Amino acid sequence: MEFLYEILKKGGVSGDESQFSAFILDYVLQRRNQWKVVPEVYYGEGFHDNIVLKFGRPRTAVFAHMDTIGFTARYENQLVPVGGPDVNDGDILVGEDELGPIECSVKIVDGNVFHDFKRSIVRGTNLSYKQEINLDDEFIQAAYLDNRLGVYNALQLCEDLEDGVVVFSTYEEHGGGSMPFLVKFMYEKWQVSQALISDITWVTEGVKHHEGVAISLRDKYIPRKKFVDRIVGLAQSSGVPFQLEVEGAGGSDGREIQMSPYMIDWCFIGAAEDNVHTPYEKVSLKDLASMIELYKYLMVHL
Repeated sequence: MEFLYEILKKGGVSGDESQFSAFILDYVLQRRNQWKVVPEVYYGEGFHDNIVLKFGRPRTAVFAHMDTIGFTARYENQLVPVGGPDVNDGDILVGEDELGPIECSVKIVDGNVFHDFKRSIVRGTNLSYKQEINLDDEFIQAAYLDNRLGVYNALQLCEDLEDGVVVFSTYEEHGGGSMPFLVKFMYEKWQVSQALISDITWVTEGVKHHEGVAISLRDKYIPRKKFVDRIVGLAQSSGVPFQLEVEGAGGSDGREIQMSPYMIDWCFIGAAEDNVHTPYEKVSLKDLASMIELYKYLMVHL
């Protein structure tokens, strides 16, 4: 859990993922020789802040987005949301501009979001929720479990993965943008035509804590039923606890896979959280464990 704590403390608001990407890349380059298969690593200016790892002879790709929601400093102490934060008066934000570190509180006035910092914040500076991690025997609660847990899952998968592609993507929380390139690169280079979305979903009346990782049959977008049925069958064979999700809203990197010109099957599989897009996101440790276990099983059998 020490590594999970470490990544939870890293910022990465959509469009400003470079520092977190560099942290993940450094981790990969230091650890890859200890993994079961040493992956090829694709990164650099041509990939912006995205990272692609290729193991063996891949059949399936796992996508985990590195970015988070947040806020951008505007004028007159106003903040512009990035993505869809569920912000409340008094939430504490942190960041840094050229004048120094920043910690301030949110003030909501007539539906607009302001900060109370003692000076003006340099325009364009990104702020994120102040991190406070709480862990007990059943739950982890913190900001940005979406999608730091998805990244954590993908990195755990790398340790034993023999064949597959693992992609750390950007911009997911604010409309996407990196996926068309990543999908094209993956498909044209290795003809990978299956994808799993390592992300965090919602606790609802039908998806509950402690009942296993959620396999999403659909959200706003609808993956191909033949592929999803195959995943459900494999999940049943695995013995890993899981539950089925059916929603009519929400989306993920799967949306851009579905909208791409390539015939790639996809499915969202992730633990569910309470308090979505707040500083108090909450996930069952049992569900996180089943998420990691099911991904490892599926990447062998798909």
